[in-house]
Amino acid sequence: MKIRVVSTGNEILSLNPNEKVVHLAFRPSNKDVFLLVETCPKLEVIQLPKSYRRTVSRAIEMFLEMQKVELLEGDVWGHRKDINEYFIIPPSVISKIRSMKAEGTPAERIVEKIAQESKLNPKMVSYIMSRKDLE
Repeated sequence: MKIRVVSTGNEILSLNPNEKVVHLAFRPSNKDVFLLVETCPKLEVIQLPKSYRRTVSRAIEMFLEMQKVELLEGDVWGHRKDINEYFIIPPSVISKIRSMKAEGTPAERIVEKIAQESKLNPKMVSYIMSRKDLE
């Protein structure tokens, strides 16, 4: 699974319209969020660093709810945008989630363990678990 990392508002218009998960590495304005949703109609998740997530207006939260876009808090640890514009969630993480689900491990335990091992935000792990292509 890939997370598209966006460093500035200027990059939004150049995004692939098929992007589903986007990490904004800057503090987005309301205009940036509207533009992102317009540019990427298949968008499912916007991830923001914790400090930026707290500054998002209630109006934008409601807009994203209406668009069925999840707003998650989290980081892309160790990612270098100059090398690759995508943060790749390792296939080993996906396969571990699959195997734990197959073993009947409770969802809360899977989220806790994977978040701790992979440094992914627990809500991002929950999102990954909820995807149909995981099953």
